[in-house]
Parts: sequence; C-alpha cells; structure tokens
Amino acid sequence: MAPCNKPVIVTFILMVICFTFSNGANTDISCLKAFKDSMEDPENVFATWDFTNNITGNICRFMGVECWHPDEDRVLNINLSNTGLKGELPLGLANCTSMTGLDLSGNRLVGNLPNNISEMLPYLTSLDLSSNNFSGQIPRNLAKCSFLNVLKLANNRFSGQIPVELGMLVRIKEFNVANNSLYGQVPVFKNVNVSAASYAGNPRLCGGPLPRCQGPVNKTGR
Repeated sequence: MAPCNKPVIVTFILMVICFTFSNGANTDISCLKAFKDSMEDPENVFATWDFTNNITGNICRFMGVECWHPDEDRVLNINLSNTGLKGELPLGLANCTSMTGLDLSGNRLVGNLPNNISEMLPYLTSLDLSSNNFSGQIPRNLAKCSFLNVLKLANNRFSGQIPVELGMLVRIKEFNVANNSLYGQVPVFKNVNVSAASYAGNPRLCGGPLPRCQGPVNKTGR
C-alpha cells in the first residue's frame, strides 16, 4: 500500500475549510445585495453599501449592518429603523444564514410576511417590524423561530387571529402586536406576562390580560 501523503491531505482539508468559509461569506454578501436591490431608498441610506470593494469585512462597515466579527463577512444584525425604506420583506434575507437580529421598524414596508419565515431566519433572537404597513396574517411558522426574545409587530395592518402557537416561544421576553386588525384569543405565554398595552388597538382580541373571551370568535365584528 502506498504511504499516506500527509501534506496533500492537510492541504486538501485546509482548502475545504477555506471554501466553506468563503462560501458562507459570499452568501451573506448576496443577502445584502438582494436586500438593497429590493428596496426603494428615497433617503439614500444605502450610500455606504458599496459592493465593489472586495476586502473581507467590507460589509461590516455598511450603515445598519453589524457583523459577528469586524473582519468577517458574517452578518449578526441588520438595524435600519426609521430610514424611509419602501418595499416588501426580501426573501433574499434567507442568505444571511447567521443573522440574529432584524430591525426594520418605522419604515414604509408592505405585503405579507413569508409563511416560511422560520426557515428563512432560523436564528433570530429579535425581530422588530413595527410601524410599517405589513398586512395579511401573522404566520404560524414564526412559532418555530425558537430563539426569539423580542417580537414587535405593532402598528401595521395585520389581520386575523394571532397564532396560538406563538405561546410556544419559551424565550420570549417582549411581544407587541398593538394597533393592527387582529381578533380572537391571545396566545398564552409560559415565561412572560404580556401586558394589555401590547394588544391595544385590537378591540376584538380577548383572553390573557384582556377581557375574557365570550362565545365563538367573531370574525366580522358584527
């Protein structure tokens, strides 16, 4: 049997590691490119998002982007609150595979939240989409974002019932869906007491800190 060529094996392993890291970094870069391309930016907040610079860590200098390490192209958080952005939540955010925080509050974003949001953003600990114009139902799939500590969806146009499955978010510390068009029984959270203020502006909600639900859920308000 031919002797094992250790230098060749070590070189191969290092090449695999470098490729894996590079591929992950490229994924995060494509995430931010997709985000920028999908948004209307009347206030030019993306002026610092220059993708022509190929130096590692360049994206960590972008406005609103925080990386796990300043010299790695690995997105930790995106915070672009109150920046006048217009558009829908980009599906390309799924390529920010290690992101834990997303704050797009106070913008002019529209449309429904993706039904597979937990597959897109599985490691989120904080999601703040408050004070936009999102509509449709709150996805049940959010309950699978099991690391969530903060979920803020207030001041939008969400309708329907709040998924009771959200009560399964055992790490949740802050939950707010005030001022939407929601109805029915509110979720029961095991480890946090959500105040009535977090449900304000949804007069057809009941249960929990709100008045007790009476009879079948009224979907029409009549």
